[in-house]
Amino acid sequence: MNAKKVLVVSAHPDPRSLTSALAAFAVGHLRAAGHEVRVSDLYAMKWKATVDADDFPDGGPAEDADGARLRVMAASQEATLAGRLTPDVVAEQEKVRWADAVVLQFPLWWFGAPAILKGWIDRVFTAGFAYGPTLPPPYGEGVLGGRRALVSVTAGARETAFSDRGIHGELADVLFPLQHGLFWFTGMAPLPPFALYDANVLSEERFAAARRAYAERLDGLFTDAPVPFRSLTGGDYDHDMRLLPGVEAPGAAGGLALHRREDGRNDETGDRVSAGDGAGAGMRVGGASTGS
Repeated sequence: MNAKKVLVVSAHPDPRSLTSALAAFAVGHLRAAGHEVRVSDLYAMKWKATVDADDFPDGGPAEDADGARLRVMAASQEATLAGRLTPDVVAEQEKVRWADAVVLQFPLWWFGAPAILKGWIDRVFTAGFAYGPTLPPPYGEGVLGGRRALVSVTAGARETAFSDRGIHGELADVLFPLQHGLFWFTGMAPLPPFALYDANVLSEERFAAARRAYAERLDGLFTDAPVPFRSLTGGDYDHDMRLLPGVEAPGAAGGLALHRREDGRNDETGDRVSAGDGAGAGMRVGGASTGS
């Protein structure tokens, strides 16, 4: 395999946590395979998680004429295009541009990413950098096209709770805002997520098995087929961005699954995925409760 460049973004307040251990394992494994790796450990960086007027210095169209309202999208696009973003945001955008793949490592808290990671997304993926009227259209042809993305999560709940009939909903649906709304929207090709369930009770034996399973996924970071999301410009959607009637196969599942092709082929890469079509490769590793 040719050497690639990978950005690993980790979000957990305790460097002794399972999340931090998995992030360190990923970094070590990827480097041992010959890849170049950069790391954004958001808690160690004391990352500012909130978007506010301080993110857009020197004015611009951030406010109405009376100065009463911050228009975040307009302000972020103006600051991006004018080169006036804050140094911390610029540094993270450069890491994303540099990377051939982005790995997000985090615990699943309240069915989503920790606030600090959401804040990294909000502040780094600005208008004019990751989306906007002057950039390629979203969902398949985005400006960050050509990159791979992998979400690796820990969850305290049992795997069955995230299954097709599980009370928490399928993991693919829980992670849809990241997989489809962040990665695919900006052009990155997301792989099925890697998940460790029952994450609060973890023996050394089970952690060793988890590392082996994670290593397989990291080894396939640039060869495994991505989730087969439909492209906005591939002929499946109308002008109002609604899926055309009859595009899905008769009897196909509804909901968010409609936005995945039944033939398993990714519209941009042409690659196929297996029957799991984006549900994720999970591993059960102990007791129950919340992510670690």
